[in-house]
Amino acid sequence: MMKVKIGLQPIVSRINLPTVLKTAILPGDSMERLFIATQLGEIFYIGNGDLRTFLDIRARVIKLGGSGGYDERGLLGLAFHPGFYYNGLFYLHYSAAGTQGPGALPGGFTPDPCNPETLNLRWTNRETQYDHIDTVEEWILPSNGQPRIRRTLLHLRRPFSNHNGVNSLNFSPETGKLVLTTGDGGSGYDPFNLSQDDMEIAGKIIEIDVAKNTFINNPPAVTRFHELPLPAQETLTVMAKGVRNIPGISFQRYNNQYIKFVGNVGQELVESIFSFVHYKPIPVTQLVQASNRNSRMNHEGLINLGWRGWEGDFPTMILNGCSANPALDKKDIAFFNEAVKTSVRRLPPLTSYLHKDQRPDKFGGTALTGVQAYMGNGIPALTGSVVFTDLAQKKESQRQNRGVLAYTRVRTDGKPNDYRVIETDDHYGSQSAYYVSLGSNLNQTRLYLGVHGSMKVTDFNQGAVFELVGHQDRGPMY
Repeated sequence: MMKVKIGLQPIVSRINLPTVLKTAILPGDSMERLFIATQLGEIFYIGNGDLRTFLDIRARVIKLGGSGGYDERGLLGLAFHPGFYYNGLFYLHYSAAGTQGPGALPGGFTPDPCNPETLNLRWTNRETQYDHIDTVEEWILPSNGQPRIRRTLLHLRRPFSNHNGVNSLNFSPETGKLVLTTGDGGSGYDPFNLSQDDMEIAGKIIEIDVAKNTFINNPPAVTRFHELPLPAQETLTVMAKGVRNIPGISFQRYNNQYIKFVGNVGQELVESIFSFVHYKPIPVTQLVQASNRNSRMNHEGLINLGWRGWEGDFPTMILNGCSANPALDKKDIAFFNEAVKTSVRRLPPLTSYLHKDQRPDKFGGTALTGVQAYMGNGIPALTGSVVFTDLAQKKESQRQNRGVLAYTRVRTDGKPNDYRVIETDDHYGSQSAYYVSLGSNLNQTRLYLGVHGSMKVTDFNQGAVFELVGHQDRGPMY
């Protein structure tokens, strides 16, 4: 793959943490606008050279930053209906205010391969032992009016504060359905193995048929599919399982098909990007019926990313540091039996990058934060590739934290591929720059990068958004 160097063209600065970057054409408008959703609950758009407020739901979003300022809750998903220009419909996923609970476990979790009790934990007392409730809602922008909520699609009770997904709502151009990408519920190592349990909503990629108008008043907060009312079950299909945490899904048109790209955030070793074309989603009603009959489902065609038995292409490890000699760090397979069980069922990654990598043309990653296909011609070397972002690369020689961009491609023979780092301008001097989100316009010819100056959501007005451009291009910041 070619060496690529790009410019970062400033679009907007001094905003809060930009979690979702999308474009849409407002009803009655003639121009595709960039929309920016922040983790705190603001949604802005660029209009006629200035930043305008589209919607502010900060009062609806859970209070963030309780434990040291770092938080993975908040406004996590924004998607515009394919017919938004005509019907004004859009969708939100956020952690709801007033739903804070004590959490599902009293402390942290580390599995012990020699202690079966740690490998077979169960999430009990779910109505009282949980961290918060996420909601997925349908909103409408009426003509000559302000946006308002139209209906609630899901209330999801989450066991821990982390692994809720980001850029978690996207419409499939293939099926026309709303795709919800979330995480395994949080903590670490998926304590309750929710991601591989067919009945658990956590750790899945779910399609929602929003054309079916269920209009269930105040749907219950649930954790398992069978707890949903039947009309809600009938709107859902499961696209994938084995998810740890995921920064959205991207669709790339290839001939008459779509390549789907998703990334799985790693635990100890590696971050992974997956690609697939064919899949066979399973209706939730069939999963529930099979569970009620205590019968085994046919999972042929269902995508399995392998977690928690696998972290990318590696059996999930526990790392025990040897402080005197790091080269002797002990590595134990955390869930040996699960790794064996899912070894032939899981989807191998398209590409992966390690948390520790000393090779000069690679980088040590922290957490995958965005995966987007690019079909534009403005950066010819990237045309037809998939671009991804990491929160902050690990470099001992680097005094400040910097995010990193990289890219890879789908091989014609279907085999895994390598990746290459994208060189970028440095706009930050001595300031840290965490790469927190990646977005595109409707036809994937432009890419947008969300950056924040801190790991804390309570550090306000440190966010910025850039467009990825050819190295020679520049432009104003609003």
